[in-house]
Amino acid sequence: MNIETSRLLIRSFCPEDAHDLYEILGDAETMEYCEPAYDFKKTNAFLEQFCIERKGAVAAVHKGSKKMIGYILFNQSEQGLYEMGWFFNRHYWQQGYAYEACMAVIRYAFDTLHAHKVFAETIDPVKSVALMKKLGMTPEGIQRSQARNLHGDWVDLHFYGLLEEEWRMLVH
Repeated sequence: MNIETSRLLIRSFCPEDAHDLYEILGDAETMEYCEPAYDFKKTNAFLEQFCIERKGAVAAVHKGSKKMIGYILFNQSEQGLYEMGWFFNRHYWQQGYAYEACMAVIRYAFDTLHAHKVFAETIDPVKSVALMKKLGMTPEGIQRSQARNLHGDWVDLHFYGLLEEEWRMLVH
């Protein structure tokens, strides 16, 4: 994948992304709704095994600085079905980068890969759900008290999805 937006390049990960990825996955606030922050060794192993070897995610690179500022999970779960997720460097929050990058990946999924559906899930009922809605995703359900947060509390798991025909209605 090699996508260019007005401010970002979205591309495959490479070994040189280790330090920038660690700035994201090693940040406790960024990882609040996922799992404990990674140390550098775990980040590097994840980069090599999942991001590069399995091609399970793509990198969002700031065009001006050439810094990798975002991790976008993009995985085909079944034929025509793609799971999405995202983590962005906290210093780039609230500037529209996650929306810009995710919208470009969704466009690629439907226009190039001819996806049937793109879906996402989260335990973050505020920021992640807001972005899913902004991306045009529809709520598909909530599994009540389905997952534990980092404090060990039971929390709801929110599911959102976007079908190809819904995407076509959004872009036309």
